[in-house]
Amino acid sequence: MLPQGLRRWFDRGARLKVFYDEAYRLPLSGVESGPAHLETRRADDAIHYLLASEIIAASDVITPQPASYADLGRVHTDEYLESLQKVETIAHLFAVDPSDVYVDEVLRTVRLATGGTIQGARHAIEHTSAVLNTLGGFHHAAPSRGAGFCAVHDVAVAIAVLRSDGFTGRIAVLDLDCHPPDGTAACLGRDASVWLGSISGTSWGPLEGVDEVQLPEGSGDDVYLEALEKLLSRAPKVDFAFVLAGGDVLAGDRLGTLGLSLSGVRRRDLRVLEHFAELPQLWLPAGGYTSHAWKVLAGSGLVLAKHSDEPIPSDFDPLAARMKGIARSIKPENLGSAPLLSEADVAEALGLPRSGPARLVSYYTPEGLEFALEKYRVLPLVRRLGFENLHVVIDRAGAYDRARLLGRDSTTGGNVVLVELEVERRRVGDGTFLFVNWLSLRNPRARFSGVRPQLPGQEVPGLGLAKEMTHLLTLMAHRLLLDGVAFRPSWFHMAWAARQSARFVNSARQGRFEALCRDVRGISLLEATRAVAEGRMLLNGQPYAWEADEMVRWLHPPDDEADKAAIAEVRESSHFTLKQVS
Repeated sequence: MLPQGLRRWFDRGARLKVFYDEAYRLPLSGVESGPAHLETRRADDAIHYLLASEIIAASDVITPQPASYADLGRVHTDEYLESLQKVETIAHLFAVDPSDVYVDEVLRTVRLATGGTIQGARHAIEHTSAVLNTLGGFHHAAPSRGAGFCAVHDVAVAIAVLRSDGFTGRIAVLDLDCHPPDGTAACLGRDASVWLGSISGTSWGPLEGVDEVQLPEGSGDDVYLEALEKLLSRAPKVDFAFVLAGGDVLAGDRLGTLGLSLSGVRRRDLRVLEHFAELPQLWLPAGGYTSHAWKVLAGSGLVLAKHSDEPIPSDFDPLAARMKGIARSIKPENLGSAPLLSEADVAEALGLPRSGPARLVSYYTPEGLEFALEKYRVLPLVRRLGFENLHVVIDRAGAYDRARLLGRDSTTGGNVVLVELEVERRRVGDGTFLFVNWLSLRNPRARFSGVRPQLPGQEVPGLGLAKEMTHLLTLMAHRLLLDGVAFRPSWFHMAWAARQSARFVNSARQGRFEALCRDVRGISLLEATRAVAEGRMLLNGQPYAWEADEMVRWLHPPDDEADKAAIAEVRESSHFTLKQVS
């Protein structure tokens, strides 16, 4: 049963408003493979789940306006704000190489998120409601510096704006990120009208003005929720609350240590909402560095909209679901469809020159591919990485159809190749697949460095769009009435990246691959790839050379118990070790 305050809240029938923009995704192509592995799609994934599950409607999503530099200047020094125009400053804040930074677009993301926090707080006060901003809670930024992926302190800026609006009530900032709110203390620690409460998993020394609880590593749900109850009991009566519902408290987080379950995080959010019942409040996601961080954010939305502890389905893939939805809206004629056996195919079979307009696998025209890439929101992100005049060309590369995405570097003016794809229809095993002979995603603006090392086979760093391309190829196979996508990974890291959705055709080969994945868990992907490539990996004590066999991604995987048993038998009998260097 709902507490009385919350019952009155939900009885009013007010709908949860959510601030979001697709530019909330950081335009840093190397940030996901960097030291923190930032989950740049978190806001996208959470919004899609909330919309697809009808927790919110499209009319509940509000597009923010970017915060003005005048508002940022209410908290941050002029010198620091000027430094944010420097590539080196942004690169340091987000732990990427300077070559990966297109300053204007990164600052657009930061300012939009801060604008969402300002506007969300105003909306919450005006309507006495709870509001969710899907990016924000940048609690490490101080007046004269940024840190820890936090360029500006959006909450402190929002409080300064609220005060300028005339709001005089007492404010709570409840920080439930795993890391201490050092920037919050620097910005607000001396403000007696603001209560600062925090539960973190580490200590960075005393923080001025913060009622801080430090919990030991791996505390888990019960210890955390008990600490939360005690912290809330000490909180004073306030008129408005900011809640930083950090996702980095989740077990398995790369930078977090507290080890909560998804259920425990939901219980955390439910208890906080109950405590602040009937108060205007703004919720922010703060940190989150695991592939499940979007579920924490979406869970906050479920709590605020429905007071729900309903679990999010474990097999729901928001990116796949979003792209499938877009695919259903694209008609074949938008893509330049042609018969599965065209006149050009017949001509080629007869040894005659191919005629007619260039088509990829006798189906997609250049204009059709450009249309699809725009609809799937790939081209807008590539533009945000610093490229313009994007267009597709289709030709032949030996026996394969080739499509390339070309563009111009908006800084140097040079023409560049951004995507190159070589494909054909091919019979592999028991099915007919879209066979990918070559796929290259290239960010020629970026360079390899200590924070973005070069993997074997890479000529230039990637675009950060591998997940999107995986789904696009799968959708192409579906549209072409094929059984799936096939390819031959030349290096271990390529097979590793595909391991969740693809498998080697040969059962014994799949068994050895699964054993290799199991046995390299203690080392980085870079080191594992290099060890295999350099012959430093041993299989049952003998030198092992990488086997570049066919992998397939079935649209409808066959359920073959004998195959599963064969894979398991080889996996359990295969043991990989690193060769000791004398």
